[in-house]
Amino acid sequence: METKDNQPLVRIVDDEETIRKSEEFILKIAGIDSVSYSSAEDFLSRADLERPGCIVADLRMDGMDGLEMMDEMKRRGFDLPIVFLTGHGTVEAAVFALKGGACDFLQKPVKPEILQEIVKKLIQKNIDDRRLSQYREQKKERYQGLTEREKQIFELVAQDKMNKQIAMELGIAEHTVKIHRANALRKLGIRTAIEAHNFLKELSYSC
Repeated sequence: METKDNQPLVRIVDDEETIRKSEEFILKIAGIDSVSYSSAEDFLSRADLERPGCIVADLRMDGMDGLEMMDEMKRRGFDLPIVFLTGHGTVEAAVFALKGGACDFLQKPVKPEILQEIVKKLIQKNIDDRRLSQYREQKKERYQGLTEREKQIFELVAQDKMNKQIAMELGIAEHTVKIHRANALRKLGIRTAIEAHNFLKELSYSC
């Protein structure tokens, strides 16, 4: 069930009030909630990061500019995708923005339907990224719940090694291997060596 806390929210960061109000209206008619900030510093000091969504920011602002804001966001671990809007767009600025992690770069004035389309895509991207991150965190938690011996044996199972091979490699009884193997697979909800291999492969991507 969707609540206010998990409904998408667009953060508009622009030092021009008329631009902020215009973008708020464009998003409102598309049924998208938004909140505005008059500067990068204002956004960084009081931004709501809990709700999924994205950021629509001016590239050139008084004080901290858009690129500096994006760098600070990365330093703080913000996960919100960003699209830059600017009336002073240059190829060089676009390259810096995109290389720095921006998802898109548009020149003002942007057509309402284009802004709405991009914002919807970035909102969905953030929702999908957060779900994937949560899924990987859950996998890590389950894996960390194994004992050291269970982890050791599980990693060898993932290499498709038989109980007898594992017992010889670790210098323990085959019966002991069977017990730890069964416990590890049960805790992780895994049945086969291929599933174990894929589990560790996915886990490595999230570390």
